[in-house]
Formats: sequence, C-alpha cells, structure tokens
Amino acid sequence: MLRGPPSERSPADLLTFGVVNLDKPPGPSAHQVASWVRDAVDDALVETDRDIGRVAHGGTLDPTVTGCLPILLGNAVRIAQVFDDAVKEYVTILELHDHAPPDFAEVVAQFEGDIYQKPPRKSAVKRRLRTRRIHDLDVLERLDRRALLRVRCDSGTYVRKLCHDIGLTLGTGAHMGELRRTATGDFDDTDLVTMETFVDALAEWTDRGDDAPLREVIDPAERALTGYPQVTIAPSAAREVANGAPVYAPGVIESAGTHGDPVCCVTPDDTAVCLGRLAGDPDADSGVAVELERVLV
Repeated sequence: MLRGPPSERSPADLLTFGVVNLDKPPGPSAHQVASWVRDAVDDALVETDRDIGRVAHGGTLDPTVTGCLPILLGNAVRIAQVFDDAVKEYVTILELHDHAPPDFAEVVAQFEGDIYQKPPRKSAVKRRLRTRRIHDLDVLERLDRRALLRVRCDSGTYVRKLCHDIGLTLGTGAHMGELRRTATGDFDDTDLVTMETFVDALAEWTDRGDDAPLREVIDPAERALTGYPQVTIAPSAAREVANGAPVYAPGVIESAGTHGDPVCCVTPDDTAVCLGRLAGDPDADSGVAVELERVLV
C-alpha cells in the first residue's frame, strides 16, 4: 500500500514512518534512548491497529555525550543507511595540561583535512589505522587552559582522540572535556526535541486527541532523504515496486543523478517509495532504470 503525501499523514503514519531530531541527554547510551522512544511509541499506539516494530538512531553517542540524535521510527529504519556517511558536527572543550603556546591557533589548524586515527581499545570496531577527514576545525573561544572547538568531520571520527593528538602536537598534552553533537547530516541543533517534549506530545494525542504537538516534534521520514538525488516515478510504477519489481524506464517521470548514483524514488506527491541506484538511462523507452536496495512501501 502506498502512503499518502507527507503533509497529509495521520499521527499513526508519522509514528510508524517518521523521524525525530532528538536532543540526547547525558547519562543513557544512544541505544537506551532509542529503546525508550520505541516503548513510548508502542504505548501510544496500543489503541490503534498499528505497532512501531523497530527504531534506529542516526549515529552512536557515548553516554556522557549530548546533542543531535535523529531517531527513525518504524519502517523508517530501512533508510538508516543515509546516516552511515553523514558529516557530523561537534562542539567540544579542549582541556590543555599546560599553558597554550603562542602558535596554538596555527597548530590546531594543521588538523584540518585528512588525518589518521586508530579506534580506542573500548571501541566496537577493529583497531586498525584509518583515514578520516576533518572538514572544519574552528577555535570558538579560549580561556586559560581551555579552548572551545567546533569540529565538522567524517562519520566515525573520534573527537576524544583528536583532542589527545592536538595536545601531543602542542607539546602541552590535552584531553577532551564536554562534548556535544550539533549536527548529523542535514539534521542540526536548530530544531532539537527533548525526550520530555516528545513524551508530552504523545500524551496530548493519546489523552486529549490533540495531534498538533506531535506534528511539531515528528517529521515524515522523507526529511532524512533530502540529500539524496531523487527519481520521480508514476504511482503505477510505485505499486509495482511495492511488489518487488525494479523501476523500469517507462515509469520514470523525472530523474536526477548519473549511472550508479544512489537515489531515492518518490511519487509526484513526494512520497518516498524506495532507495536504489541508477542502473540505466531513465530517458530510455525500456529497461531497468533503478535497481532496488530498500523498498519503503
């Protein structure tokens, strides 16, 4: 079954194919926060014929780290891959072990670009040297032995290790103080939702029938796909995709991208249908235009 347009979905539709730009508090892990969201939504849906199934988050955060943690609800977990390579942004306090040398700013600037990192011993990934890109590294403020840094970096960058390495290069030694994630891909801290606000919005809907607060805190899952090139397909082609067929060229209305690019297929009303890769000429009269990777309907 095809969903309706994102702007016309019911609260139950949003709760089973939506995304929350959650402001993770200090204390719980990202996995624990996702579990709390799943339980809260399951309770809210108990009077409907729907259930949330699963949830996923857009990038692990350690228990002490706060900030931007997009949570994908229900079938939206099928698009979790969009966060795998998403650029992350953090604000952190660099704690120097001695007074900063005169060339402090110049040394910090040297860490922009490609750097080598080995994951820490407590990491869940293999400890082998790998390359990560620091897109921007700005010194926002300095006070005595502390510096406030803004870091835009590749997914999988260890900011704690970055702070340690900056300290070694400065010759003072340093460690990471507080850390807050301010952006994950197209999600940032301008519209974060606290867990308390999210739970209150669920209660307004279930207890009073007021879905306005819920619509303010949950976005259609399509928001997470705004960075993907789009292929617009006919509703008839979308129904075929729902039954497992690839996207054939005659069903394509409009296309962006080149051969091999990852794309999101949508209907003319902006409903996401599937993720895939361009496999042929979308302007052709026949043949497969998009090979499927994730079916979303």
